[in-house]
Amino acid sequence: MKKVNQAVAEGILFTDMYQLTMAHLYFRMGWHERPAQFDHFFRSYPDYGAHKAGYCINAGLEWLLDWMQEARFGEEEINFLRQQTGQGGRRLFADDFLHWLREYGHMHNLSLWAIPEGRVVHPNIPLTVVQGPIALAQILETPLLNLLNYPTLIATRAARISQAGRGQLLLEFGMRRGQERGVNAGARAALIGGADFTSNTGISHVLGYPPKGTHAHSMVQFFLALGYSELDAFQAYADVYPDDCLLLVDTINTLESGLPNAIKLFEKLRRQGYRPIGVRLDSGDLAYLSVRAAAMLNQAGFADTSIVLSNQLDEMTILQILAQIQEEAPRYNLDADEVIARLVYGVGTNLITSAGDGALDGVYKLVSTQDEGGVWRPAIKLSENPVKTPNPGSKQVWRVYDERGLATADLLALTDEDPRLVSPLYLHHPAEPGITRTLAAAEITSIEPLLQPVLEAGRLVYSLPTLEMIREQRRADLARLDSGVRRLLNPHIYHVSLTPKLWQLKQDLITVYRQKGKS
Repeated sequence: MKKVNQAVAEGILFTDMYQLTMAHLYFRMGWHERPAQFDHFFRSYPDYGAHKAGYCINAGLEWLLDWMQEARFGEEEINFLRQQTGQGGRRLFADDFLHWLREYGHMHNLSLWAIPEGRVVHPNIPLTVVQGPIALAQILETPLLNLLNYPTLIATRAARISQAGRGQLLLEFGMRRGQERGVNAGARAALIGGADFTSNTGISHVLGYPPKGTHAHSMVQFFLALGYSELDAFQAYADVYPDDCLLLVDTINTLESGLPNAIKLFEKLRRQGYRPIGVRLDSGDLAYLSVRAAAMLNQAGFADTSIVLSNQLDEMTILQILAQIQEEAPRYNLDADEVIARLVYGVGTNLITSAGDGALDGVYKLVSTQDEGGVWRPAIKLSENPVKTPNPGSKQVWRVYDERGLATADLLALTDEDPRLVSPLYLHHPAEPGITRTLAAAEITSIEPLLQPVLEAGRLVYSLPTLEMIREQRRADLARLDSGVRRLLNPHIYHVSLTPKLWQLKQDLITVYRQKGKS
């Protein structure tokens, strides 16, 4: 079996073949170095079936920049392309093109603007803008979408799950169920979006976070198979980790075996001067078992221990668990809010795979290019569905905050416009001619630009934030988002609008392209 060269597979050839054939066509036309601009955006929020997101959390930028720094065509990549042939047996790539790729086939001549990681983002606004030689900007499309769409999807799901859990400790447990090595990007994105820690040891090391986890059922099963008891297994674990004793209590019977044995062990630890961490519930009626576990632990004097819940959790399941606890707890003379306050959520498959909607509808569209005279010309792609017709030209995204200080609209404007200098502010629906909105100065507290310069001709001009800074940005953005938009069920629609000038440019281009299509 041929050994896979991971570096080559994930390097500059980490792109679709058609990106390379288009780059070759541009070379044959003499256009390969002509500047062009592409916008990366997503068309719709994740829709999980029974519920839907009302916002997304941007993620993935730093790892994209890392890839762009390293990716280039070397001898192995060039030799591979030289061997590619079409159906007629002719080579797909000519030697002069391959020579150009060897000399200039890297991402160091591209410029990039982006909305920073951790920011709340919405459909049809450019999250990333790429400008540079058309051939290289085209090759970048696939890796950019791969490296940005998935992290944004997972960061969004983590934010929703954290919201459902009322901000309680959230652990990302999805490494065993995720898509191969994509779990590394997924774990980082989960930390951006709202997870506090991950069980993924390698990525925890890279990111500077301590990995978190408990033990598996197999540990207890192993002891039982050798003739020992569940309590023996718990004792062995506590002997090794007396300061970090968190026990999985549902291998045999949660209420009749697991919890009583855990309490016996906790009492012993307490006599030895240690403080037990808590128990983990991984099966059964998690709401009912949480209440019963809280009651039993309280009675034994362990009211300060945690109750970790796992097993196919997502935001809707957590909401249902909390509602049931509110109903169940009083029956055992417990304060429901006190029970909820000690819960920790270990979320695996549904987070790392974004179950229900496993792909973000992110796209990469040409919006402008230079003509022979060096003048930038806006470009557009028409669609029978007006909502899918992208917004042309070079743009900035502005976030408008209302009189409450909450985000009320994202406004797309051409780069020569500054909505901070306009009053009143006119906002146009991006697709519907008759839908407009006017904001008087008294209705606006501030307007901020979202797209930041990141690369200038391959040179980094952006200070990369730490992961904690990114997480703080996410918290700040969510706090300034209307509660209706944050709703986990049937969220309110957030307004994304165009300036009148951009709206008119879009309509003029649509008219011109339709006329060209008929000629």
